[in-house]
Amino acid sequence: MDNIKEFIRSLVVCILTAEARAVISKYKPNVILVTGSVGKTSSKDAVYTALASSFFIRRSEKSFNSDIGVPLTVLGVPNGWGNPVQWIKNILEGLSLILLQAPYPKWLVLEIGADRPGDITKSLSWIHPTVVLGTRFPKVPVHVEFYDSPEEVIKEESAPLTWLTPGGTAVLNADDERARFVSLADGVKKITYGFEHDADVRGMRYLVTSSKKMPTGISFDVQYGGEKAHVSVPGVIGKTHAQAVLSGIASAVAVGIPLHTATTAFENHVPPPGRTRIVPGLRGTTIIDDTYNSSPVASEEALKILAEVPRTGRRIAVLADMLELGSFSVVEHTRIGALVPACADILITSGVRARDTAKGARDSGMHPEVVLETDRAADAASAIVSIMSEGDVILVKGSQSMRMERVVKSLMLEPAKAKDLLVRHDAEWLARP
Repeated sequence: MDNIKEFIRSLVVCILTAEARAVISKYKPNVILVTGSVGKTSSKDAVYTALASSFFIRRSEKSFNSDIGVPLTVLGVPNGWGNPVQWIKNILEGLSLILLQAPYPKWLVLEIGADRPGDITKSLSWIHPTVVLGTRFPKVPVHVEFYDSPEEVIKEESAPLTWLTPGGTAVLNADDERARFVSLADGVKKITYGFEHDADVRGMRYLVTSSKKMPTGISFDVQYGGEKAHVSVPGVIGKTHAQAVLSGIASAVAVGIPLHTATTAFENHVPPPGRTRIVPGLRGTTIIDDTYNSSPVASEEALKILAEVPRTGRRIAVLADMLELGSFSVVEHTRIGALVPACADILITSGVRARDTAKGARDSGMHPEVVLETDRAADAASAIVSIMSEGDVILVKGSQSMRMERVVKSLMLEPAKAKDLLVRHDAEWLARP
């Protein structure tokens, strides 16, 4: 049965990919590819925001960055999940775009990602980008379990930068050493973004905004050439969001959009859920919802964010398993645990692998009484509810399969808004165990 399902999936992917290639050949849209190990979806959405007021544009929905997600975006059709009728409709819609003339976006913003070797280099190399945005390429990237080494993951994820031809543009993160020094072909233009002094699009004076001593968002200044602008993004926290916004602005100016136009677009920007979003919690608490996924570098950044929050109560870190780390799992969970004592007053872990996080915290001086270990998201939620009090700031983070968004829903002040505020709250995900 599994073999039949895999054959059907491969057939559908083959058909949709062929249609997507034909659509791009016919309509010839400009393509912006977003790649990297961390921050792709936030950057993809920021690029869309920065360009949407100037161009007819389409972006990848959610995190559709795979061999099937990218063709779906090109064709402008939804994920059919387990519904064969929807997949047939998608194939027919693709044929319609090819055989008939229809309005089609002038720009596509496509997020691409790699879970296994060849996901990008073999499955998506048919895309010919105008711009490639490289976010971050950390020392131990997510999905490293399925590669021979971390360097092989980085090679896979940075491959789209080698697809650029003379006249194309690479938009690179100046705050990431591997991104800023990537090798490019002759004739490819480069524009950098970040908080480093030599970034072309430079962020400055980053601040966490607050109300009644609780975080409400972020703000910072942007400089490009001799121009300056100011950006405020409510409802999120962390410099990673500022970097995503800077990546969008850099992509905009790279294609000729004035700085003021690009920055003004972020007045109505809505960052994706599950990425250090600020969610009001029960009993006067604040939740930092970082439940979309987890990796060592993302967990490290999340803990830094927690540490920077103005102190009104306790800082509580809820950290679940980081998956797909292979032989790096024990050392990386332990390393993240060792960072916790400087960032949080209480640690609650969820999952078998996260026991090493708890051990790392205790070994680094955190009192055993404030390190609580649980096996499941529901247990973690119960543990937090029993101790949370007014003024606490609670970071919740874990890999997708740990389903830590369920913890956030248990803690949030208005759970009726979960569908709008939290990640993985569509019908398909809710039906999963």
